[in-house]
Amino acid sequence: MRLIMKFGGASIADGEKIKWVAELINRYREHELIIVTSALKDVTDHLLERADAAADSGSVESVHKVIEYMRDLHNTAANIAINDPVILDQVLNELDARIHKLKQALTGIGYLGELTSRSKDYISSYGELLAAPIVSGALRSVGMSSVHLTGGEAGILTDSTYGGATPLDSTRERICQRLTPLIGKCVLVVAGFIAEDENGITTTLGRGGSDFSASMIGSAVHADEIWFWKEVSGIMTADPKIVPGARTIPQISYIEVMELSYFGAEVLHPHAIEPAIKNNIPVRVLNTFEPDFTGTLVVRDQERSAGVVKAVTVIEDIALINISGAGMVGTIGVAARVFSALADAGVNITMISQGSSEANISIVVEESYLTGAIDAIKTEFKNGMIRELTADADVSAITVVGAGMAGSPGVAARVFTAMGNNKINVITISQGSSEHNISFVVRGKDARSAVRALHSEFSPGD
Repeated sequence: MRLIMKFGGASIADGEKIKWVAELINRYREHELIIVTSALKDVTDHLLERADAAADSGSVESVHKVIEYMRDLHNTAANIAINDPVILDQVLNELDARIHKLKQALTGIGYLGELTSRSKDYISSYGELLAAPIVSGALRSVGMSSVHLTGGEAGILTDSTYGGATPLDSTRERICQRLTPLIGKCVLVVAGFIAEDENGITTTLGRGGSDFSASMIGSAVHADEIWFWKEVSGIMTADPKIVPGARTIPQISYIEVMELSYFGAEVLHPHAIEPAIKNNIPVRVLNTFEPDFTGTLVVRDQERSAGVVKAVTVIEDIALINISGAGMVGTIGVAARVFSALADAGVNITMISQGSSEANISIVVEESYLTGAIDAIKTEFKNGMIRELTADADVSAITVVGAGMAGSPGVAARVFTAMGNNKINVITISQGSSEHNISFVVRGKDARSAVRALHSEFSPGD
């Protein structure tokens, strides 16, 4: 069986956890394995913070501190994770060489007093570049043959959009050519999140980048399954911090996962598993620290659950924008102008609702986008067509998701009856034509009560 296993930062946070991960992977040594690793926990954020500080101060004094921190952190992790002294010495030498290059880059940023997008990608890549040799060394120390590769060495080729590069069409073939001859001969450890452009310059894949790396590699080498090892026991029916009785969903479809991810569940990013979806590769979400638990299997087929709803999610830190005006009624292209203005301003729209009178459009955006969204709409409609433009940042979006909702009468009635019974006011409603979700906006103070009420009403996972 050919398996891709991706481990996130929480799974390899330190030497003890990396040692455990190596022992975990060793359980599956009879399979053909490719491991995709993230950086150690919080390392990437720390590197970018220090790079920003060096650029802002125009000084190299802080560089020495971050370099010593990185050296101590990764050397300590390696010493704990790797038992064999010969392998440990090899890994420490490689870490030292890579940390030296990191020091040179940060020093240059300090002297220049400038941090470009290209430089950010280069600096942020070192989280994974320092983690991969340790993970590979830990595997060798438990008796598994292993080599480690950067994303570029593995064949991931992108455009030069630094901070969120897009893989080129040739990437799939390149990955296949480079990795297939090695599969089965050793365990490949690939640094996730990072790639390179056609000039060999380091690029990064943006949000969910390591998951995206695993998904692309799985697609290219025709993996039987892709396993995402995380610190949670699969995909849950709700956030267990909100609903203590939340359960793991044993099986869920790609479309349901995309809906859940888009509306607040952060286990899998839709963009990250797109290659797996395209090539119909089953995905598993497993808990690194409870490996015997079956977790969640994500497949193409939609399984209608008896409870209709699979999960309930909430998005906090959002804002609601209401646009209204009699001049909007019957006027062609108003919505198009709104959406174009927001797109030009770089504002992502989370949810949309429009009344049949055409006199009102409600838009939900992330709270951080609110000021830019308001300015963009005001600039676009300076002619007075809009009578009123209001915003409310004290709101949250609630979503119920499930393939069983499609064609099932009375789901919406149960949703809003539950809200009424709990004295929760619904501000605006949106439902896609796929009928896989119902989304609505409530006051921020009511959000968690709404999630608990809906989880109680539909009992997903029973």
